[in-house]
Amino acid sequence: MSEMPVEFIGYIGSRNQSETIPPAGPVVDLNHVETAAKIHENGGFDRTLIAFHSNSPESILLAQHAAAVTRDLGVLIAHRPGFNAPTIAARQFATLDHLTRGRVAVHVITGGSDVELQADGDHLTKAERYARTSEYLDIVRAEWDSHTPFDYSGRFYDVRGAGSLVHPYREGGIPVYFGGSSAEAIAVAGRHADVYALWGETYEQVSETVQRVRASAARHGRAPRFSLSLRPIVADTEEAAWAKADHILETARALQARTGYVRAAEIPNEGSRRLLAAAAQGSRLDKRLWTGIAALTGARGNSTSLVGTPDQVAEALLDYYRLGISTFLIRGFDPLLDAYEYGRDLIPRVRALIAAEDGQVTAAA
Repeated sequence: MSEMPVEFIGYIGSRNQSETIPPAGPVVDLNHVETAAKIHENGGFDRTLIAFHSNSPESILLAQHAAAVTRDLGVLIAHRPGFNAPTIAARQFATLDHLTRGRVAVHVITGGSDVELQADGDHLTKAERYARTSEYLDIVRAEWDSHTPFDYSGRFYDVRGAGSLVHPYREGGIPVYFGGSSAEAIAVAGRHADVYALWGETYEQVSETVQRVRASAARHGRAPRFSLSLRPIVADTEEAAWAKADHILETARALQARTGYVRAAEIPNEGSRRLLAAAAQGSRLDKRLWTGIAALTGARGNSTSLVGTPDQVAEALLDYYRLGISTFLIRGFDPLLDAYEYGRDLIPRVRALIAAEDGQVTAAA
C-alpha cells in the first residue's frame, strides 16, 4: 500500500454487475472476486471497498478472500454497526488485520433507509442508530487499544470486563472510515472518523462538508482525512468521453428493471438528497462533474462522474485535493475494464500532479 499523500480505493463486488450490467451467474463469483482483486493490485490501488447491504454476501468474508489472493492490496470493509456485538466485531477485524499483515480498514455505514434496516431486524430511528454507532465505536476502539479489562455502560451497550488478546497489527491501528451526511452523522464522524467519506459532490458542496466535519472533529481534538467517491468516465478525447457518458445513461435507463437501479419514490438519506440537489442544477457542473446517473437512479450510492480525457479528469481530482480530499474511491460502470484503465491511465497522472503540487507548496514555503 502506498505511503503517498493521496490514496486510491477501488471496488470489488461479489459478481460483475453495475447500473449497466445486470446481475448474472452465482451471487458469489470467485473468479470475479479474484480477478478484480488482482486488477486493482496491479493497477496501483491502495485499497478496495467491499460493500455491505441487508441482502448482500458478508463483507468481511469477501474481503478475506480478496486479501488472500493478493500481497499488498488493502481492503476497506463496509460494516454496519449494531448487528454484531462491538467486542466481537473488533476481534474479527483485528484478527483479519493480522492475517493480512495490516491491510484492513473499516468503513462504518450506519444506514439511511429504515426499510432496508428492518430486513435485518433493526427498528431504531435514524437518530438512535447514530447514537448506537457512537457507543459501538467507543467499545470497538477500547477493545483494540486496551491491554487491561474495561467496562462500558451506555444506552445501547453494557460491557463488563471486556478485553482482547488480539489487537491491530500496526501500531497506528485499523483506520475507521465513516459515511453519512446528516447532522447526526457529522457529529459522530467528528468523534470517531479517521477518514470521512463523501460522495462525488460539487466543489462548493465538498468545501462546505469538509469545513463542517473539521469543526465537529476539532471539538474532540481530532483532524480526519477526507475521501471522495466518484465514477470516472474517461476516453481519448473529451467528445468521446461525453459520448461514452451518454451511452452509459441510455444503457442504464434501458436496463433499470433488470439491474434494480430504480429511483425510489422517497429518498431516505441525506447523502442522496445532496447529490440530487446538485443534479437539479444541471447534468454538467463545475469543470466536468456529471450527474446523469444520480438523477436517473435517485443517487443510489456513488453515482456521479468526472467525464473527460485522463488528463482532464486527473486535473479535476487535483481540484478536489486542493479542497482537502486525499483519498479517491473510484469505480466504473464496467467494473473490471474500468479498474484496469484507471490503473493504467488515471492513477499515475493524479499521483504525478499531486507530487508536483506538493513540491511547489514545499518550495514556496
